[in-house]
Amino acid sequence: MVDTPLTVDFVSGAVDYRRRHGGGRGQALPKALGFRPGITPDIVDATAGLGRDAFLLASLGANVTLIERNDVVHHLLEEAMTRARATSEVHADIIQRMTLIKGDARDILLELKPETVLIDPMHPPRDKSALVKNEMRQLREIVGIDPDCDELMRAALGVASKRVVLKWPRRAKEIAELPKPSHQIVGKSTRYDVFMMTPAKTGQS
Repeated sequence: MVDTPLTVDFVSGAVDYRRRHGGGRGQALPKALGFRPGITPDIVDATAGLGRDAFLLASLGANVTLIERNDVVHHLLEEAMTRARATSEVHADIIQRMTLIKGDARDILLELKPETVLIDPMHPPRDKSALVKNEMRQLREIVGIDPDCDELMRAALGVASKRVVLKWPRRAKEIAELPKPSHQIVGKSTRYDVFMMTPAKTGQS
């Protein structure tokens, strides 16, 4: 069986279903990133990948800066954003809150001085779904793995003013030599390690 070419799609399929029926701000990812009644954080997605999380967050009202260092994936994201912008006013409004930057997040984060950073490194697939497996395998063939994830985490922790969220397989070990997360939000296959940069008493935890 021949794989269809890898694409990024913000207007149909699982991405659109998640936007319309995924649970909004009650989902684990928005909670981990600090969405609260009356609070919508500005977010830097330091490992943009297929852009699905960034699109979801932008659909919830957040301004999201996506950083992608791979030429092929960056191009796929650009094309997907252009298509979505032309699809409807709803999609155009979401894309308006997404800013795509090409480069190494370890360098760019220092320039951006972000409030909140999301990091979702490439890691071994754990989902049995053939669709997820094929897409992630194709993405991995393009971008490889992220051996410098620990460096990216340290860079983010050094510049974020509010929080850093690491999206990680549920049973994966914590990254060595990093501080312990302030708290975790654990799902069926994914967990979010949350590193707070501000005291809990501020109400942002």
